[in-house]
Amino acid sequence: MIKGSENGGSAIAMPLLQISHSSKGGFTTLPFIIGNSAFMNMASSAVAADMIVYLMREYHMDMASGSNLIYFWSALTNVAPVIEACMADSSVGRFRMIGFGSVLCFLGTTLLWVLTVIPQARPSPCSESTDNICRSEATTLQLFLLCTSLVLMSVGWGGMKTSLAFGADQLKNLQTKAVGVMEGYFSWYYAVSALSIIVAMTGLVYIQENMGWELGFGVLVVFSFLAALSFFLGSPFYVKPKPKKSLITGFIQVIVASYRNRHLHISSSGQKDSSVSYHSQGTKPILPTQTLRFLNKACIVEDPQRDLTWDGRAVDPWRLCRVDQVEELKALIRVIPIWMTGAIMSINANQSSFAVLQATSMDRHIGPNLEIPAGSVTIFAFVSVIIWIVAYDRLIIPAASGIVGKPVHFSTRSRMGFGLVLSFLSMVAMAAVEGMRRGAAVKEGSAAMSILWVAPQYALLGLGTGINGIAQNEFYISEFPESMSGIASNLSDLGAAVGTLLASMVMSIINELSGRGGQQSWIASNINEGHYDYFNWVVAGLSMLNFVVFLVFRKAFGPCRDEVIDAAVVVEEGD
Repeated sequence: MIKGSENGGSAIAMPLLQISHSSKGGFTTLPFIIGNSAFMNMASSAVAADMIVYLMREYHMDMASGSNLIYFWSALTNVAPVIEACMADSSVGRFRMIGFGSVLCFLGTTLLWVLTVIPQARPSPCSESTDNICRSEATTLQLFLLCTSLVLMSVGWGGMKTSLAFGADQLKNLQTKAVGVMEGYFSWYYAVSALSIIVAMTGLVYIQENMGWELGFGVLVVFSFLAALSFFLGSPFYVKPKPKKSLITGFIQVIVASYRNRHLHISSSGQKDSSVSYHSQGTKPILPTQTLRFLNKACIVEDPQRDLTWDGRAVDPWRLCRVDQVEELKALIRVIPIWMTGAIMSINANQSSFAVLQATSMDRHIGPNLEIPAGSVTIFAFVSVIIWIVAYDRLIIPAASGIVGKPVHFSTRSRMGFGLVLSFLSMVAMAAVEGMRRGAAVKEGSAAMSILWVAPQYALLGLGTGINGIAQNEFYISEFPESMSGIASNLSDLGAAVGTLLASMVMSIINELSGRGGQQSWIASNINEGHYDYFNWVVAGLSMLNFVVFLVFRKAFGPCRDEVIDAAVVVEEGD
């Protein structure tokens, strides 16, 4: 409502997520939250890693049918976290959403396990035939049960992914007291996630392939149960933010109100004075920010008698919005350019098919008895991330702080840029190694290069993706209001999904252009006949261009909140 009115209303809206300032929250809650995420990652990664094998062996699907089903499942898995984050921020609440997702994940993995235990729940084994065609196909009911289990798991995982923002809620009160609290939290969250994926892609996948699906999926049921148990055990200690309104509706209201008030004129300072902007009751008066000034028209009160009710509420919320509504939409719009650079960087990480194809043409032996599976070659990336996070948190930051004599903290955007550079270098290394491998294969007739040649490129790729991803999550959560933390924590995942589509588009374009005139495409089924090294050089060039664009967007963005907060903490500690 208007500043200076009799009932004392002013400024931006009351916090949309009311957090109790009690002894709850803090580092005590993190083992429960990170444990929930770790068990979830192990279950989801193990299921996804071997799903195509399971569909082909047990449901007798061909490669095309099984892949299409997995594509649809992957699409749902990528979209669900964003939708459920919006629900958590606007209506359900993050605690309830994670709990709901944990239960659904347990039900989904349990159903998937039951389908392996009951013979009638899946197609009967193929009978011998002279034409090598399996006559046993899945019935409609069997496919329905399978798809139901996959949907339950996807929706459950989507709800559980809001745990990143929920953990940040527990540390909000500590952020202003110590430098790098959020950075440390996001780093260790990411490290535990990477470690859990390594466990899934090695131990759990081995159990599925060598000890049977019944035992393999049964272990996943246990992990899903432990994920839910871990989260609910911490319930008495959590700070539980409560949502207040629909964010999506609020965004649309700001856009509509800005358009309907387009005839209003505002001064160069954004508005004439704070008395003509609409605020909620009992809040400190502030002016709308100067970025995206045209949106400020949505919160200007022309005529208090006409625009406001007797208790200070907007008569028409589609013509008059609160300042906090306007600032929420601005926060989302402002980060989109930087978010796009992260999405484009995800193109580099979507080279798994090439990784397997390249690994199958190399000597994968390490020593006389150990042979690395072709599908596990990207483990180098996850191992490098874990090593870096431990070294950065325990060695680099303490050493740097000791040298300069004060707490050292690298800003989120600096780390995002460093991650982009490392990702670019990984593609350069990938192109160079593939050129060497192909040259040796064509010249000598065989590729005797050791698999260890690809370790540096995947180590760089893992470091770049990890450093940039951690910084992205921290950046979004620091820039967005608390009411949007769930959305903020899933923006990087949405960027990864967009990156997958972009990678597919880039590959299709290069395949079409390089194969014109009857020439062999760079992306050939036979890796020695194609030129994947050329393809990787193109992607490396795109990565460098993406980094330059990031620098432009970084300068245009101006100072970000995490830099301001850390500067204030350093000054306070210095005093």
